[in-house]
Amino acid sequence: MENTSNERRTLFTVMATSFMTTFMGSSINLALPTMGQEYGSSAVLTSWAITSYLLASAAFLLPLGRLSDIIGRRRMYLTGTIFYTLFSLIATLASSMEIVITLRLLQGIGAAMIFSTGMAILTSVYPPEKRGRALGFSVAVTYLGLSVGPVLGGIMNHYLGWRSIFYFTTLLGLGAIAGIHFGLRGEWASARGEKFDIFGSVLYMAGILAFLYGLSAIADFIGARYLVLLGLGLLALYVYWELKIEYPILQVRLFKQNITFAFSNLAAMINYSATFAITFLLSIYFQVIRGYDSQTAGFILLAQPLVMAILSPYAGTLSDRMEPRLVASLGMGCSTLSLFFFTFISTTTSPFLLVANLILAGLGFALFASPNNNAIMGSVPPPLYGIASSTLGTMRLVGQAISMSIATMLIALFIGQVTLTEVNPDILLNCMQVSFVVFTILAILGILASLKRGHLHSSDVAIKGE
Repeated sequence: MENTSNERRTLFTVMATSFMTTFMGSSINLALPTMGQEYGSSAVLTSWAITSYLLASAAFLLPLGRLSDIIGRRRMYLTGTIFYTLFSLIATLASSMEIVITLRLLQGIGAAMIFSTGMAILTSVYPPEKRGRALGFSVAVTYLGLSVGPVLGGIMNHYLGWRSIFYFTTLLGLGAIAGIHFGLRGEWASARGEKFDIFGSVLYMAGILAFLYGLSAIADFIGARYLVLLGLGLLALYVYWELKIEYPILQVRLFKQNITFAFSNLAAMINYSATFAITFLLSIYFQVIRGYDSQTAGFILLAQPLVMAILSPYAGTLSDRMEPRLVASLGMGCSTLSLFFFTFISTTTSPFLLVANLILAGLGFALFASPNNNAIMGSVPPPLYGIASSTLGTMRLVGQAISMSIATMLIALFIGQVTLTEVNPDILLNCMQVSFVVFTILAILGILASLKRGHLHSSDVAIKGE
């Protein structure tokens, strides 16, 4: 009875943080035009309210995940939730966009602590025969946050102002903190006593930050291209270092030895690189170019995550009966087609056509995500589930950061340091069209990576389900 009670407390706590982080991420897109107008910040600077969060999360996820295995996951989980909640509250007091961006960066560090521990704690608490159901509830709440974010965030921004989104997130965070402090019993330090790779962590974080910041700022100053090269060099040195040491923060050897694991993770990173900025760009399109309020824009943007939430479980089941490679590649193909259609967006495009295309994008992501996750987790033995999960989370965040870096770079190139209220709609529209062309090309590469991963099931019989 006590075990069951502990399992439920853990599940509700993880569900709370899963909803909190995804709701915040999907709702803030709708508030960006309002925030930019209030602070008089340029379109480029405003976009950094998202990019800074993703950069910090991507840079800190792996090192903090490894550190939590050594010092205890509960401690890291609680610290991350406190960070996330505290900086959400402080952001409501920000007097400039630069302060908002700084607080979002700190919030991203807190998110990295949450992302690297929540699922691992859930997996540790639940026995194998109950684990799938528990993880299913957590994933469902994640999609619920993605679905509710655009609508509820748009409504809150429209009627209560953008700060209400941060206040709401703070309340969710306080509930999660109470759940962790009073409900979670255990520390779950599976690597206690092992050494933490400080040098490798510094190489990784510096490399990721230099590469992604350089990519996003390449249109602003000439030195950015050297930052990109420096970042790539540091990441190459990091891989070399990780192959030499006994306790790496990432099992690089897995990528060398397991083609399914390697190309499935590559496909995940490319997928997020190609699709994540869709909501950001369309939020600006609807509010700045079409003149819709954030509430209306939120209802339109709901189409994509709603389809994802409804169809993802069925796509996951389908990938149990046939090759995940085929289902995921079909999903990547749908995403590519949707991005291609977005390249023709104009000031007169029917909202119904845009909704239909968002549904196609949601279908593509649903068909891709669950089967791709299935391929990654199914390609490694149970002792490596934690490593595989952390790697997938890193690929997701790096992909999202790349997507926003590309969007930020193109906005800087086309628009420069102009506020969203002053921008020429035709130039902004041209910027979006070029962005979708770039993302379409990326998505095509994602199809190739997805097909390259090889077979997961052992035989044609397994593929046919006979």
